[in-house]
Formats: sequence, structure tokens, C-alpha cells
Amino acid sequence: MSAVGPAQGALAECEDAFAASAGLFVAACAQLAAPETVMMTHSQLEDLLGARMREVTRQLFQDHLTLRARDEARREEVVDAEGRERTRIERGRHRSLATVFGKVTVVRIAYRGTRVADLHPADAVLNLPEGMHSHGLARLAAIESARGSFADACERINAHTGAGIGHRQVQELAIGAAVDIDAFYDALVPAPCTDTTPLILSVDGKGVVIRPEALREDTAKAAAAKGGNAMKTRLASGEKHGRKRMATLGAVYDAEPAARTVDDIIADPDRQDDAGHGEAPERRQGPKARSKWLCGSVNDTAAQVVAAVFDQAEHRDPGHRRPWVVLVDGARHQIDLIKAEALQRGVDIHIIIDLIHVLEYLWRAAWCLHEAGDASAESWVARQARILLGGGVQQTPAALKAAARAAGLRGAKRKGIDEAVNYLTGKAEYLRYDTALERGWPI
Repeated sequence: MSAVGPAQGALAECEDAFAASAGLFVAACAQLAAPETVMMTHSQLEDLLGARMREVTRQLFQDHLTLRARDEARREEVVDAEGRERTRIERGRHRSLATVFGKVTVVRIAYRGTRVADLHPADAVLNLPEGMHSHGLARLAAIESARGSFADACERINAHTGAGIGHRQVQELAIGAAVDIDAFYDALVPAPCTDTTPLILSVDGKGVVIRPEALREDTAKAAAAKGGNAMKTRLASGEKHGRKRMATLGAVYDAEPAARTVDDIIADPDRQDDAGHGEAPERRQGPKARSKWLCGSVNDTAAQVVAAVFDQAEHRDPGHRRPWVVLVDGARHQIDLIKAEALQRGVDIHIIIDLIHVLEYLWRAAWCLHEAGDASAESWVARQARILLGGGVQQTPAALKAAARAAGLRGAKRKGIDEAVNYLTGKAEYLRYDTALERGWPI
């Protein structure tokens, strides 16, 4: 009989440590080879393998933890942050860990002392969370909660993992993940930039539905004075819920200039290629954001968020040498706060209203001139937007008014056009898209 070499010995040890995982895998293979499985559809096989292999993976995780526990050696000296020593040990101390594959048990050595909390160095090596749920589950909870309700997040997480997590746990994990946001951005070190690299600032507002007791005083008073809505299942025209609080969001990032033309933003709807068909010309991409810093709050005022945005911008460009470009949604109060902050700090800024918000007004005007669902409205909006992008800040409002007169629109029938004209005229100084495109700024 030949002697067992190191490689064979290691393999035998591995097979022993992961015998439970191997057994589950073999069982899954046997099920796939069974006569009843051969008749399954591909979607049934997906469901079967999703469940079986998740359990195999969970058992692999558990077997690995068991192997660690078996091999954990006693440490010579264990002290806490205050220098207090732990002189006694207790082996086999258990704790549960809920992972994306399912629940596992962590077994490790507890280091004990008199009138002090036990220490578990193995927990630090594994970077275990304070609670039962893994960082992977916390990440999923944060991502899914941002997409909708906590209930929907809970349903999606449980549908795609073996977590079996509850609604309250999803909520707690999402809230827990949020506490690290400030620390994350405090640790952000932006890459060095030249004086020609634009510094981009952005501020936006978003109404957030909140509990009645958390409404701002003015909103709560207005809701109380209004009383109930006229209808039970929906809002009547002009009615507001009176249950939202405005959150202000801010962003600062660096972006190397990327000059573009009107054609790079919106294709000419009247352009015909040589053959009447074929691929559209490739569009140049806009400036790419890097070293992005974000903030947002429903507690802080808009003025406080704007000040925080300018603090971050000055941290990146204390000498005000770079071009500062501020993207906004067009709200007058927001613009006033930004201009006041810039004046106080002695910095020149270039305010640009995000093109998306302008397009919304052009679409309102379009529906005054087109029937609902008319595909030609899209081409009409594209033509007006292209004029605006090319520097036609005065030309576009004039064209809208001329279109209303030509169509014989009066009163409420031209409301969308009048709103667009007033918006474009009142915000004209912030609509210099031709300059922004030439200089390679985002719009």
C-alpha cells in the first residue's frame, strides 16, 4: 500500500470538513437525475436549483465556520481598548448570523475577565456585525429600501435570498446603514484637479411623504385648515395631500470638460441619412462625474444644505480658481439661496437649469398643439429644444407664442404654452446651453 502524500491528506481533510456540503450537492445531483426531474421545464429547473444550491451554499458557509472554530487557537494575551486583560477562556461560545444564503452559527472562543464584557477575537477577524444580520443583508436592505417601501424591500430580499428576514429588520438595517453616510464622505479624498477642471455643484428638492406629527409647522397648519379632500380615492384638481415635507439634496463632483454639439444631445428629427435608413451618427458623451460627494436632509433647511454644498466645493477649490457650475431645477427660492451663498463667499458661479426640467415645460406646450398620443409631438418638442440648445433663448419663447396664435388658441387651451413662455423668459439667464456645451459642462 502506498503512503498517503501531503496533497492526498489535505484532500481527505477537506472532504471531511465539508462532508455535509458535499452530501447536499450529491443529493441535488441525484434529484436532477431522477425521472420526474427530466420532465421539468427550464423555469421549474431554475426554481429547483435556486433553492437547492442556496442550501448547498449555506452549508458551505457553515462548514467553513465550523472548520475555523475547530482550528481556533488560544491567544496568549487579549486586552480591550482600555488595556483590561481577559485571562480566562470559554470554548464553544455560539452566536447566530443571518446571511444572504440563510442562517448559520458561529462558534468561537470567548475571553473572559472579572466584571468586564467577554471578548471574541474571532468575531473581529470575521468582521461580524453587532446584530444578527450580515453586512450583505444590510447592503441589500439599503438598496431595496431606496427603491420603494420597506414591505416591498422585504418581499424582494426574501424572494432572492435565503434570509427569511422580516419587515422590521429590513427597516432597522436600512436605518443602520444610513449612519455611515457622513463618515463615508468625510473620508473621501478627491483626485487632484487642474484649474481648468469644472467643479460641479447641484441642488434639488424632493417632496417626501412623512407622518403627520413630523410635518413642518406651516404645512401642518395648511393641512388642518384645508380639512379632508373632496374625494376619498384620489385628489381633485388643485388639491394637495398636505402630508409631504420637502427634502433638499446636494451634490458636488469633478468633471473634465467634454465639449458637445446640439446633435450630441437631441437628434435632428428632420434629418434624413443618405439611404433613408441606417445607423444614426455616434453621439459624443458628456462630462463624467468623479469623486462625487452627496448630501440630503428633510430636517435641515434648504439654506443649510446649500451652505454644506458650498463648504464641500470650497474644500476642493479654496482659491476659487476653477469654473464653478451649478445645476438646479429652476426653483426661484433655491436659486436665490445659491446666489446669496456665492456672493457671501466671493465666488463666481455659472447657474444652469437642468435640461430635463425645461423639456417638461416644452412637453406641456406641445400638448396644447397636438392631440393626446400624437407621435408628432415628440418631433415638435425636439425642434424647440434644439433651438434652445443652440442659443435661441429668445427665439424659442417667440416661436411658442407664434404657434399659439397660428392655432387660434385662447384662454385655458393655451395654458401650457403660456407657462412654458413665462418659464423660459423668466429663467433666460440660466439657459445658456450653447455656452455650456461649448465649454464642456454638464447640462
